[in-house]
Amino acid sequence: MTTFAELGIDQDIVDALASKGITEAFPIQEQTIPLGLPGQDIIGQAKTGTGKTFGFGIPVVQRLGLDPEPGVKALIVVPTRELAVQVYEDMDMLTSNRSTSVVAIYGGKAYEGQIDQLKAGAQIVVGTPGRLIDLANQRLLDLSHATEVVLDEADKMLDLGFLADIEKIFSKVPAVRHTQLFSATMPGPIVALARRFMSNPIHMRANDPDEGLTQANIKHLVYRAHSLDKDEVIARILQSEGREKAVIFTRTKRAAQKLVDELGDRGFNAAAVHGDMSQEARERSMAAFKAGKKDVLIATDVAARGIDVNDVTHVINHTIPDDEKTYLHRAGRTGRAGRTGIAVTFVDWDDVHKWALINRALEFGQPEPTETYSSSPHLYTDLNIPEGTKGRLVTAPKAVAPRAEKKSEGQDAEGTRAPRRRRRGGGSSSSESTAPAGDATPRDEGGAGTHDGAGKEHHDGNAAPRRRRRRRGSGSSGTPTAPVA
Repeated sequence: MTTFAELGIDQDIVDALASKGITEAFPIQEQTIPLGLPGQDIIGQAKTGTGKTFGFGIPVVQRLGLDPEPGVKALIVVPTRELAVQVYEDMDMLTSNRSTSVVAIYGGKAYEGQIDQLKAGAQIVVGTPGRLIDLANQRLLDLSHATEVVLDEADKMLDLGFLADIEKIFSKVPAVRHTQLFSATMPGPIVALARRFMSNPIHMRANDPDEGLTQANIKHLVYRAHSLDKDEVIARILQSEGREKAVIFTRTKRAAQKLVDELGDRGFNAAAVHGDMSQEARERSMAAFKAGKKDVLIATDVAARGIDVNDVTHVINHTIPDDEKTYLHRAGRTGRAGRTGIAVTFVDWDDVHKWALINRALEFGQPEPTETYSSSPHLYTDLNIPEGTKGRLVTAPKAVAPRAEKKSEGQDAEGTRAPRRRRRGGGSSSSESTAPAGDATPRDEGGAGTHDGAGKEHHDGNAAPRRRRRRRGSGSSGTPTAPVA
């Protein structure tokens, strides 16, 4: 493989890459960097996880120079917040030996910090369309000198309906600029977009001829599973031999949170990323996953483009994705940087027709998913799960039924002494009724009267006398009355 030093890259950038153990270029980087450095417009197409960020990022950093003037000179537009954070981290690393400053602009976080970085003179902006347009309309973001423009994951931006926003952004950047467009897939609308906003672009496609539509280093397993058994199956898959980090995709936010809670109860170290979480909570979960503090990440598709972790060995589709493009991007979270990975997809009985479409589009040759349960022998052999594995870790805390705290006699839940109630013989609830209105049974001042005055029978209880005392205190005539039923 070609090293970065052989591609004509400045030594300080080569050193920054080497400090992270990155010395050799991937095919897409090898093809696009020599064209991007002199300013050629590029359409870069490669499967996810093959190094597209450095493919456009290195030319951007090098073309700005060692000490660019303050102000936005480069704009990188991405579709999701998670991807904005990921690209920002990569660009920040590339500029670590330069004075160039990078800022991430995206929603879900306070404006103040982002605005302060812009006012401080950040030269490279990585952002999502909505927040970029918002700040530009407030005249807090000046794009009139952004001569380097990159659209990353352009197909996803079209899927999310950002075409109108992209047009607004291009209306704010200089007409003469260096434009790069990168995407994993290249549908017709992307080609039309390139024709409108790029100048004689060269289309570079980095695919190995024997790979087909999916990466050859990813093993794809498709199971027809019952919804009530999925959690148990997943828990056993997570105990596969050689499993490092795993990403599980769900269709809904509620399903993601439910699965996090379930796996946590089973003893797994899981985190979640979904739309019901605040941006800070999502970033904390992602950071914990990247740092290895959590080894299972449950996410909705909102995070699919922002998970760039090399040691993800398993991707599990808790529910089948809607189309083949989403499938490719989910599965692309594993097998990154040349490593191998496993993608497991569960197909509900009602979604078999959806799988048939994905199977046809991706040429899997498996129109019928294998019916699978947590006890199926092929599950263990397919995924190298140790025999006898169950869906709960040995160290997982066992659920214990809550025991009512024993209270001392006559105490309420707060620990204070409750009035003692005495019942007549037999303990029947019907025997606890107070005397009728015409009862003239004498009672002492403390309400401890008895039926015959001998004190041998059970007392009538304190409720009626206490009520009578309250009536006296409130100016009642003192005539004894029976409590109202």
